[in-house]
Amino acid sequence: MRLLVIGTLEGHMTTAVQIAMKRGAKVATTDAIGEALGNLRSGQGADLIMIDVRMNVASLVEHLESERIHVPVVACGLEGTDATTAANAIRDGAQEYIPLPPDADLIAAVLEAAAQEDNAIIHRDPAMKAVIGLADQIAPSDASVLVTGESGTGKEVMARYLHTKSRRAAGPFVAINCAAIPENLLESELFGHEKGAFSGAVAKRVGKFEEANGGTLLLDEISEMDLRLQAKLLRAIQEREIDRVGGNKPVKVDVRILATSNRHMEEYIKEGKFREDLYFRLNVVNIQLPSLRERPMDIALLSQFFAKKYAELNAVDEKPMTLEAIAKLESYHWQGNVRELENTMHRAILLASGPNIDENAILLTGTSPAAAATASGFTPPPAEAHPASTASAPTASEPTEVTSESEGGAFIARTVADVERDLIIDTLDHYLGNRTHAANVLGISIRTLRNKLKQYSEEGYEIPDAGANG
Repeated sequence: MRLLVIGTLEGHMTTAVQIAMKRGAKVATTDAIGEALGNLRSGQGADLIMIDVRMNVASLVEHLESERIHVPVVACGLEGTDATTAANAIRDGAQEYIPLPPDADLIAAVLEAAAQEDNAIIHRDPAMKAVIGLADQIAPSDASVLVTGESGTGKEVMARYLHTKSRRAAGPFVAINCAAIPENLLESELFGHEKGAFSGAVAKRVGKFEEANGGTLLLDEISEMDLRLQAKLLRAIQEREIDRVGGNKPVKVDVRILATSNRHMEEYIKEGKFREDLYFRLNVVNIQLPSLRERPMDIALLSQFFAKKYAELNAVDEKPMTLEAIAKLESYHWQGNVRELENTMHRAILLASGPNIDENAILLTGTSPAAAATASGFTPPPAEAHPASTASAPTASEPTEVTSESEGGAFIARTVADVERDLIIDTLDHYLGNRTHAANVLGISIRTLRNKLKQYSEEGYEIPDAGANG
């Protein structure tokens, strides 16, 4: 992992750097934000930035966003730092705050969580073992690899695994999501640009190809790339050189190309949406990741792994899973695959109220209020038992009550809507109003989160302030 440190903090940053280096991080340091931005523009990429909380965190985040440099920021301050200063850093866009002098375990946890560099592939199912065997066999080569599979199967994790097993493991691993960047911007992201090449090009910027020089470049969701840009990419792969936008001479590059897609590429080629020659350049080796439905023996193993991970992340006691909870997970269809399972277990850790994670804490994506009530063991009493039995039946838009037979259960006499609202607001409050971070933790889109918060605000509930990061 590549760590960029901005500031000194009376030498305590040095201690943090030493801890990070012992954990395998490659560290670059600078005293000023401008110098740090210059390093990033010149291709000295970073997977994580640590900055002195007394510096202008908001300015750094604003420059990163305006120049589309996607690097998470962690603020650091002395233990005596005013709590408001730390909170403001989070609101200004820092993902985490670390008190100094640093704790080794805390540094390690933040490095892993913020940079998302967990390359472990948890598995025991024979279907996944066969895939890992193929990956181990071809990883040391420089052959291009196309990793395919449904959304959420772990294609980027597999790409990182291939990099760590390759001869380029000491070099950079650079990823770019081709589906997340507009076509008119993707070209400069890949190949870089010269100052003044287009409106907003305030400085010369090295692209992902040059940033990945000597290492691996991952083209995530390659099937979403525009045909015109596909032609330029094909030339870059064939000639091993790129042209910066606005540049007048080619630049030699040495990268291994990995690509991912959740599409049926052969159909895309037939429909004229993807170049066949580029497909064959990328698909020297194809690794097809099985869906979670095709690796059922891994569901319980992955669930326990994620339960432990998010218990540690949320500073709560680790809890074992009941057989009923495991059975509920194993009987679900998992359209969102491992990503959906991870989000489900994160919710379960936050919702579990007893000594175990039971089936009541497993809220599956798309579960209707009625289904959730059934899963929790709630059986509606006969109509005559209700004082208001003559009232009309509730409509689909009305809340359905969820109860639990266990005394003190978290769901007693509460609705699914109540549980969801409290979970969203509490998570947002935990992350000091940071909408983006809360949405990632909850496993929902930022648009969905904002719509929910608008609804809750209109209903009179207090919503944590978004600060500068709203």
